[in-house]
Amino acid sequence: MRYLTSLLLLGLSLSAHAFFGNSPQQDFLPVEQAFQLKLLQHDANSGELYWNIHKDHYLYRHSIRAEDGQGRPIELEIPPGEEIEDDYFGLTQTYRYSLQVPLDLHIPGPYAVTWQGCADAGLCYPPQTTLLAASNTASADAPAEIAADQGIALRLEQAGLLVNLGAFFLMGLLLAFTPCMLPMLPILSSVIAGSKPGGWQGARLGGVFVLAMSLVYAALGVVAAHMGANLSASLQNPWLLLPFAGLFVLLAMAQFGLYSLQLPAFIRDRLQRTDQQLKGGSLLGAAALGVLSALLVGPCMTAPLAGALLYIGQSGDAVKGGLALFALGIGSGLPLLLAMSFGMRWLPKPGQWMESINCIFGYALLTAAIFVVRALLPDSLTMALWAALLLAVAVHLGSLKPKSWKIFTRFIAVLLAIWSAIMLLGAASGGSDPLQPLRHLGQGGAVMSSSVQGNRIADPALLKQAMAEAQDNGQWVMLDFYADWCVSCKVMEKTVFGQPGVQAAMADMRFLQPDVTDNTPDQQALLKEYGIIGPPTIVFINPQGEEVRSARITGEVNAEQFLDALQRARAN
Repeated sequence: MRYLTSLLLLGLSLSAHAFFGNSPQQDFLPVEQAFQLKLLQHDANSGELYWNIHKDHYLYRHSIRAEDGQGRPIELEIPPGEEIEDDYFGLTQTYRYSLQVPLDLHIPGPYAVTWQGCADAGLCYPPQTTLLAASNTASADAPAEIAADQGIALRLEQAGLLVNLGAFFLMGLLLAFTPCMLPMLPILSSVIAGSKPGGWQGARLGGVFVLAMSLVYAALGVVAAHMGANLSASLQNPWLLLPFAGLFVLLAMAQFGLYSLQLPAFIRDRLQRTDQQLKGGSLLGAAALGVLSALLVGPCMTAPLAGALLYIGQSGDAVKGGLALFALGIGSGLPLLLAMSFGMRWLPKPGQWMESINCIFGYALLTAAIFVVRALLPDSLTMALWAALLLAVAVHLGSLKPKSWKIFTRFIAVLLAIWSAIMLLGAASGGSDPLQPLRHLGQGGAVMSSSVQGNRIADPALLKQAMAEAQDNGQWVMLDFYADWCVSCKVMEKTVFGQPGVQAAMADMRFLQPDVTDNTPDQQALLKEYGIIGPPTIVFINPQGEEVRSARITGEVNAEQFLDALQRARAN
C-alpha cells in the first residue's frame, strides 16, 4: 500500500473551481412581485415578518423598520445580512431570496413595516410601507412557506459561530451514514490493511485521513464563500470520477495478489524512510486518500448540505465558511475514526487469515468503484457489474475450505450465485434495479423515460425559449436540473417521474430538464441565476413566469414528497 503513495499524491493537484457568468438582464419587475412581504403567525403571541425576494433582487437591512398601531417604533431582531459595496449606500448589509424577522404579537397592531430593495440590473425601488394585521389564529401554512434549503440557510444565518459549528458537525455525522459516504470505509480500511494495526496505530492513520479530508472541506468552504455555492458540478465530473474508480480497481487487484505495484527504487527508498514514522502504515498515503475521498466521494446533494453551502456562499465570510465545512468533515469522519481505532484492538494476530482479509478489502474496493461510476453508466450495465461482483464473491466463498462454517459458507455462495444469475438475466432484458431485477418484465416503463430524454436541454438559451413558449400558452413549467453524473437524478426518473400518479399530476405542466452535465460557463450562470447548488433541484414556475420559491425541491425525494411540493406550488 505504501508504494502507491506517489500515485495518490496526484490527487493533490485536483482543486475545486467554479466559474460564474452574469445573469442575463431582464425587464424590471413591479415592486410587489420583486418583494413579497407576509406576516406569518405561529400562535396568538408570536409571529414573523417574511419577505419572499425574487431572484436577482436584494433587500437592504438598514431600511427595515416597523411601527405599532399607535405609530410607535418596534424593536426588531433583524439577523445579520450579506455585506456588499452598494452603489447607492456604500458598505451595507443585504438579503437575497428570503428573510425572516421575529415579531412579538403582544404589541398592538396593525403593523406598518417599511423596507427598501434593489435589482441587480441597477434599479433601486423607492422605500415601501406595508400595513399588516395579525389574525386571531395561527397561519396554517406558515411552515410550508420556505423551501428546505432556504429554511436551513436562514436558521444558520441567525445563529452564532459556535452553534453553526455544532450544526455542521451534526450534519457531517448524519451524512456519514448516507450511501454516498459508504465508499470511505474501504478507502480507510485499505490504508490499514497492509499494516499490523493496534488501536493507537489505527487511530493515527484514521486521524490523519479524517484531518486531511476535513481540511479539503474547509478549503471548499472558503471557495464557496468567495465564489458562491455552486461546487458540486465542478467536482463531480467524469474526468475526475473515472480515474478515481480506476484507482479503486488497481488497489483491489493488488489486494487480490494479482500483481504488486512498485515505484522506481530511488522513489521507493525515499518513501520507505518516510514510512518509518509509522510501521506498516503510511501517514502520507492516509492523508492523500483523505484528500481524494473528500473531493470525489463527498456528501450527497441533500437539503441539509444544500442549505449549508447556500448559507456559506451568501455570507461571503471565508473564515466562517472554512470552519463550518471543517466541522462537517470532522463529523462525517468521526464514525470511521472510531471504528478503526477501537475495532482493531480485537483483531487476532497476523497469520493465514490475512489473505482472506485482503480479499474482503479487495471486494470492498470494487464495490466502491461501482458506486463511483454508476452515475456514468447505463442502468442495465451497472446492474451487470453488481451481478459480476456478487458472482465473484460466490465463487470465492465456494472455493474456501474452512474447518468450521463450511455448510454456511457454501449456502451463502449458492444464494449469491442464484441472485447474480437473476440480475444478469434482468440486465440482459433491460432491467435496472438490482434489488428487483425482473420487475420491469411485463411493465411498460419506457414511455416516461423517452419523454424525460426529450425534455432535456443543455443550452440555457434554448431553455429560456421553451420557458417563454410555455408562458405564452399559460402553462406551468417544472425545471428539473439534471446531470449525467447525478445518481439521485436517475433514481427519481424511475421512482418519482415514472409513477402514473405523478405523470397525471404533471399532465398540464411543461416538464423541462436543464442538463448541466458539461458544466459550461452558460450552465454555471444558469445555476447561479436560480441560486442552485447542483442537481437534483426542482423549480416550479407559474404561468406568470414567477418561481414559487417555497415549493422548491433540493435533493432526492420520493413520489409523495414531490406531489406535496407540487400541490403547494399550485396553491400559492
